[in-house]
Amino acid sequence: MAPASAQTKRSTQVSGTAKPAVAKKQPRVAARQPAPAPKAVPTQQVKKAKKNNTATARSTVRPAPVTASAEPAGAPQGFEKQISARSAIILDAKTGGELFTKYPDNPRQPASTIKIVTAMIAIKSLKDNDVVEVSNHAASMPSSKVFLETSKRYQADDLINAVLLSSANDASVALAEKVAGSEESFANLMTISARMWGARNTVCRTASGLTALGQQSTSRDLANIFRFAMQHEEFARRMREKSVTTSYGKVLRNHNKALWKVDGALGGKTGYTVAARQTYVGQFSRNGQTIVVALMGSETMWADLGKLVEYGFKKQKDEQLAQLGSSGVRGSN
Repeated sequence: MAPASAQTKRSTQVSGTAKPAVAKKQPRVAARQPAPAPKAVPTQQVKKAKKNNTATARSTVRPAPVTASAEPAGAPQGFEKQISARSAIILDAKTGGELFTKYPDNPRQPASTIKIVTAMIAIKSLKDNDVVEVSNHAASMPSSKVFLETSKRYQADDLINAVLLSSANDASVALAEKVAGSEESFANLMTISARMWGARNTVCRTASGLTALGQQSTSRDLANIFRFAMQHEEFARRMREKSVTTSYGKVLRNHNKALWKVDGALGGKTGYTVAARQTYVGQFSRNGQTIVVALMGSETMWADLGKLVEYGFKKQKDEQLAQLGSSGVRGSN
């Protein structure tokens, strides 16, 4: 029986020591329990930070709302991906309605497309035979240029054509200084004028569109500005010209190859800088229908433009047929 008693004694001792053992371990458990609590605080802060960052991003960057409309109903599946431009829009020139958008409100450097604002202000501010002098600053502009000389005087008419057809940077600055006294003052006038003509996210820093800190526009703004400008007969007339000869005998050739390549082209303005890539805005008309196309940040501008123009007219026709169908149904009722 001794072994049994010993076993009983041992079991009694074990059970008797179990309670103190638990008691000793509890402080360890208690010590561990608060550990997760401090971790919860930074987790909440991270969540708040994420929410704040998301809210900030949404307030300053606009692609998210546009994503849904980037490929509108009726567009061929994957059509947006066929367009290399980072931003593009097609507008109905008569109504201003959207026919296609791809991140149209993303701000980018506009390059020479912004010269449509320069030219419009000059057209409104100067007479064709007004004499324009050329400063050292204007003459020093890089290409594209028409190599104006500081020792000569030029007619405003010639310089406006040089801006719109030959995309001349030197002519842009010379006109700016004639109208506003300095390029900086003229750029402020450009920003104000662009806003009056339908642009909401355009800021100008140069008369030429050469890359500058803080300068920006959007494909929507460019389309709205061009739509407005083409309602001005003198601007539209100049835009249609494939080439003109200045009063001093220089031939100016239009950089807008769409006049030769795209059916229905009425006028347009090209642009390129390393920062902006290829940019374009133009107006087209077929069978009584007119559209405005703008694109920015393109790597294959003419290919993009051809696809956008074809799609724009097709979409416009489809919408007309849909309207006729719905009006027919209402009439039969």
